[in-house]
Amino acid sequence: MRHLLFEARAALASPNRNARSAVVLGRLLGIAFVVCFGTGIYSHLLQEPLGWMRFPTRPTQLYQFTQGLHITTGIAIIPLLLAKLNTVMPALVQVPPVRGVLHLFERLSIAVLVSASIIQVTTGLLNTYQWYPWPFPFRQVHNAMAYVIIGSLIIHIASKLPVIARYWRKRDSYDEQGRFIVDPASGSELLPPVREARPASAPPAAGAETAQSTAPGLLGRVFRWIDGVDAVKAVDAAPDGPAADAPEPTRASRSVEERAQGRRQRIARRGFFGGVTAAVVGVVALTAGQSSKLAEPFNVFGARQRGLGANGLPVNRTARAAGVLASATAADWTLTVVGPDVTRTFVRAELVALGSTEVDLPISCVEGWSQMGSWKGVRMRDLLGAVQAEPGSHVRVTSLERHGGYRIMDMGPEYAEDPTTLVALELNGSTLDLDHGFPARIIAPGRPGVLQTKWIEKIEVLR
Repeated sequence: MRHLLFEARAALASPNRNARSAVVLGRLLGIAFVVCFGTGIYSHLLQEPLGWMRFPTRPTQLYQFTQGLHITTGIAIIPLLLAKLNTVMPALVQVPPVRGVLHLFERLSIAVLVSASIIQVTTGLLNTYQWYPWPFPFRQVHNAMAYVIIGSLIIHIASKLPVIARYWRKRDSYDEQGRFIVDPASGSELLPPVREARPASAPPAAGAETAQSTAPGLLGRVFRWIDGVDAVKAVDAAPDGPAADAPEPTRASRSVEERAQGRRQRIARRGFFGGVTAAVVGVVALTAGQSSKLAEPFNVFGARQRGLGANGLPVNRTARAAGVLASATAADWTLTVVGPDVTRTFVRAELVALGSTEVDLPISCVEGWSQMGSWKGVRMRDLLGAVQAEPGSHVRVTSLERHGGYRIMDMGPEYAEDPTTLVALELNGSTLDLDHGFPARIIAPGRPGVLQTKWIEKIEVLR
């Protein structure tokens, strides 16, 4: 039992579990969280803009880029977060767990940061597959959790600033042999403990290196028993013990051992970070193809496959799921356009006769997948002109759906007046498929797919 416990304790003393490794991984995670936060806030504001906000419509693939970056970076966070938790594990399970009031608040901020990060990446990943096994609304909670993570991250960085500054540069973290430089003045909780060699007679593992526990009380005694420290001291204290006869190591032998130890540490670090790099590259390469044409051949685990589906595009929400099978195919369907003083009604044949504009725009969904499509239909600004809407008008579009958070969509004037914003009737050279919004849908540059309303029945000019 002592041997098993000793091996478990020794496993925590990996050369990778030091302050420098934690700083490097923390740096990468910090960048990834900031990227996700910025792109996520942009997506949220597109869906819930403040009244004064206006958004760019060029480049037309802007949202395709930002949301693809958001999802890809979020997926890359998963192996980075696991690697960081592995690196700081000794600090997470330190004894005693709390050393004072300030240390308590620091530990609480870390607990919030770790738990919120795990929840955020897990729910975000499941959202890409449109699986929601929880009772709360995903988008609102995901947005609120982002602020929690950024806030706790700022607190964590502030509390660890001396450690970050001390071990920011590689050359200041390792000596010429490649061994980690222990600097107790940095305040790091990941400094390797003092070690001493076991004599051949000391249990439980001859010749092994052990970490002395400084934990107080009963737990400290248990740790020292596991490490065999008492046995080492007893043997060394004996008049004829090994310490009495042990020859003083020469400078040459110490230099050889230091070089060997540095070489072992370098190999362990390179193997660890090589594995982390491979994991990050792997998860990105195998999922980024749902939003990037370059990575499309490697899209093994992405939620959507580009080019598959009706009209050659994936489908998120089908007509059956939306409950519009009958209303969208009704022979008496019309599109009503309501202006300040004039209201007009168009049957589909009239829209087809007017719909000579063709544009290439991507359909880009919040779940991360996107694909370019060739759309044909009527310009929104031409329909607004037909009801004498004033320039700069806001527009409200209503779907045939009777339920759902995106049944009604508001569109700012920057989109309503854009020449590429269409009431689309065709997609990729064919009549719009029912699952893609037949008889008519909205397509506009730089907007999330949830705002490209399908199965529309009414367009209203608000002001």
